[in-house]
Parts: sequence; structure tokens; C-alpha cells
Amino acid sequence: MSPDPDDDGALLDAYSRTLIRVAAALAPSVAAVQVAAGRGRHGPAGSGSAVALSADGLLVTSAHVVAGGEGGRLDLADGRRLRFTVRGRDPLSDLAVLVAEHGDLEPATLGDAGALHVGQVVVAIGNPLGLAGSVTAGVVSALGRSLPARSGDHVRVIDDVIQTDAALNPGNSGGALADSAGRVVGINTALAGAGLGLAVPINTTTERIIGALVRDGRVRRAHLGVAGVSRPIPPRWEGPLGSRRGLEVVEVVNGSPADAAGLRPGDIITEVDGRPIESPRDLQRLMVDGPIERFVVIRVVRAGQRHVVTAIPDELAAA
Repeated sequence: MSPDPDDDGALLDAYSRTLIRVAAALAPSVAAVQVAAGRGRHGPAGSGSAVALSADGLLVTSAHVVAGGEGGRLDLADGRRLRFTVRGRDPLSDLAVLVAEHGDLEPATLGDAGALHVGQVVVAIGNPLGLAGSVTAGVVSALGRSLPARSGDHVRVIDDVIQTDAALNPGNSGGALADSAGRVVGINTALAGAGLGLAVPINTTTERIIGALVRDGRVRRAHLGVAGVSRPIPPRWEGPLGSRRGLEVVEVVNGSPADAAGLRPGDIITEVDGRPIESPRDLQRLMVDGPIERFVVIRVVRAGQRHVVTAIPDELAAA
């Protein structure tokens, strides 16, 4: 039985109506960003997009967009131009918060990237190649990707990055990736190759990071001083621990809180501060705005036996 062309037309019409609705709802919340150059420099120090978080002037963008300056100009969809200052930036999550003068913005509605599915329609809104209010559409092509981020000597992996085939170009960075309901589920950040783009997800971790940038202008991270890999725990402990994996310590930084606590290479960390640890990302998430300069209980399996140690994480030094 051949497909009914009327059915195809109806599907295309529904798809188009969805994109039109999302674009109309979200475009007023996305601004073009021009970063002002410092003294002695000519031309913009960076450009991209930003998404309005609140009516009183807060916006979120990519940290690399505003890495070259402390302020600049926003171009809004209604034709207004506003000055902005950088409230705070966090290169280790590639997120930054801006403050626009005079406020009066149209805030976007934030969604939850954890609810996305591969194959789901997403819409990217930004200002690629200087074209304000550009809209592209595609699907979520992969979830759970990781993206390395660096700040000085520190390297962090941004977890649960969204991969999409919605066309991204220079200038899209910092713009919105939205679901079909117009909720922002990601902040566009990078190109992953021909026809593929990446977005930092909007989830509980990134909302904590954005909140810290709004509140303090920076993100405080606890530092334990271990490097490790996920590995199975001995079968005899799977039942009592309620888990099948832990974080095997492969390196302990000399003089670090982990070193002072007596952690050793070969230890398998199963719990920190009452939270299960199965992978490096579990520990990394715990360290964001986490237990700085207070005792934490660390449960480990060492040489086939359970042990408990205590540590006092310090603050990861800013680069």
C-alpha cells in the first residue's frame, strides 16, 4: 500500500507549525552578543549568543564566548541594543552569566535535558555568522556524550552533552537548544564535526552552576585529589553495598586531602558523603559547590575488605 501524500503533507504542516511556534516563543529570549575589546585592541573580542534567564537582566551564554572581555553589547530581537557586563564565567562547564543594563528581558523557559530521547526534534536558535535570530532544526542524534573543558591546568569533563544534527555555525555558541515545547534544554557550545553540534545540557548540575554564577560570580568546587576509573567491585560486596561498580583510585596527588586521608592507589571508592560513587563523573558532580573544608566519610574496598576513611576536601584553586 503506497503512502498517502495527504498524510505526508499533514505531517510536514504539523512539523512546520511546531518550528514556527518554538521560534516565535523563543526568539525574543535570545540575544546576539558582541564582546568589547580591551584597551589597545580593535574590533570585538568575541561574539555569539545568549539566552535570557530573568526579566531583570540575567542571561546565560557559553564561557568561551565572553572569555576575551568583561562586557559588551547585546542585540535583541525587538531591535534594542543593551550594554552588558559579565557576572561570572566557569570555563570548566563552558557556562557564563551576563547582566544586561536596564533589564526588561523576555526570559526563556528552562526544560530538563534528562527527559530527552534520541530522535527527538530539537530547535537551535542563535546568531550564526552575524545573522540575528537564525533558526535551525534537527533531532537529538546522541545523548550522554562527554566534552573536555579546560581552565589553566584543570581539566573537567562536561557530562551528558547533547549531540544534534541541527545546523550550528560560529555565532551559535551560547544560544538555545529547545525541545518542541519551546523549553531550553541545552546551551549550544561546539561543533562535533560535519553536520553535528554539541550543547551543554540544562539539568540539575548545570542549574547549580548557573545559580552559583548568579549568586557569587564564580563556581566553587571541592578538591579531593584523586584520579580514578570505574570498575566492578568484588562480587562478595555487591549485595552488602547495593552496587556493582565503584571508582578505583589510580593516582593520589601528593599533599592533597585524599593523601592526608590515607587513600591509596587500588582502593575502590564506593561512597562519599553518603552518596554512591560508581564513576569519575559521580565524584565530579559531588564536588560542584560541594563539601569544602568539612569532614566527609569515604567508604572504600581495599584488598577485598571494607574500610572507612575521613577527608577534608579543600577548594579547587581558580586557574
